[in-house]
Amino acid sequence: MCGIVGIISDQQINQQIYDSLLLLQHRGQDSTGIATMEGNVFHMHKSKGQVKEAYRTRDMRSLQGNLGIGHVRYATSGAADREDEVQPFYVNAPYGIILVHNGNLTNTRELERQLFSIDRRHTNSSSDTEMLLNVLATEIQSFVHGNSLSPEDIFSAVSSLHSRVEGSYAALALISGFGLLAFRDPYGIRPLVLGQRQLDNGKKEWIIASESLVLENNDFEVFRDVLPGEAIFISNQGEFFSSQCSANSNLFPCAFEYVYMARPDSVMNGISVYEARLRMGDYLANTVKSQINSGEVDVVMPIPDSSRPSAMQVARQLGVEYREGFFKNRYVGRTFIMPGQAQRKKICKAKVKRNE
Repeated sequence: MCGIVGIISDQQINQQIYDSLLLLQHRGQDSTGIATMEGNVFHMHKSKGQVKEAYRTRDMRSLQGNLGIGHVRYATSGAADREDEVQPFYVNAPYGIILVHNGNLTNTRELERQLFSIDRRHTNSSSDTEMLLNVLATEIQSFVHGNSLSPEDIFSAVSSLHSRVEGSYAALALISGFGLLAFRDPYGIRPLVLGQRQLDNGKKEWIIASESLVLENNDFEVFRDVLPGEAIFISNQGEFFSSQCSANSNLFPCAFEYVYMARPDSVMNGISVYEARLRMGDYLANTVKSQINSGEVDVVMPIPDSSRPSAMQVARQLGVEYREGFFKNRYVGRTFIMPGQAQRKKICKAKVKRNE
């Protein structure tokens, strides 16, 4: 579960990508990376650690261009402490592609065998993102005719990718000289939201991100969600193309996004995360009522912090007091997404103090 963002603008977008990643920091804090495209040239900087620690002024100055993608990582596949696992990933053919990915592929053993023995491609890490990138590159290569690459070619490649790849994936890719590609797995497991901003000159700027709060904080209007199985391509000139690339798409979003991962002020798949957590509180209160005498309940306490809306609703429905049972140190990152149980336990002691 990572955070991704892609922007096409009329101006330099390095700062917008950086600001967006700060807003997505709750989705991953192991590492971060930004890639921009200036004409046919890619610029990239990636580093371990959080966003505010990873980019210096000289790094930001080198990220030239009006198209870019960014990533914050929570390592669910591969090693969290290896720098060669930090996204974005790059391949030089066809054309040159840089990709970021949120999700988990489940058929990695099969893909590894296919990439080596059939596609003749080499991956240099244990990251499933690098596998996804190489599958995409192979499929685009198979649909290239001459020197041109049309949106239809790209959509055909994504359709073939869907038939090869299993698992959850929301991905953004820069294709050198062409534009920005976004695609989502056929079940829409990982979120991906599309936004637009109308300029005075009549042109549109586009943003695609893991959560709607990124769009709103960058003054973009939420356009819609990227649909399950859909691919969206936005050219260097801002031309918008979309296509359904899966014959068997259906929405089965990850419930954990609504329970814990996403920020409560986001809207995913047309559903407010905050409202979803309130409704979870209603369901929990009804369960408690059916199994426990409400007179036996002294207070309701939210643990962890993301359960606060649900806890407040439970307290309201049961007619009992709501109390804070733990005080949180907000200067400590999310312990859930830290690499390793020993580190999580250590940081938890500094993060949370019980209210005696």
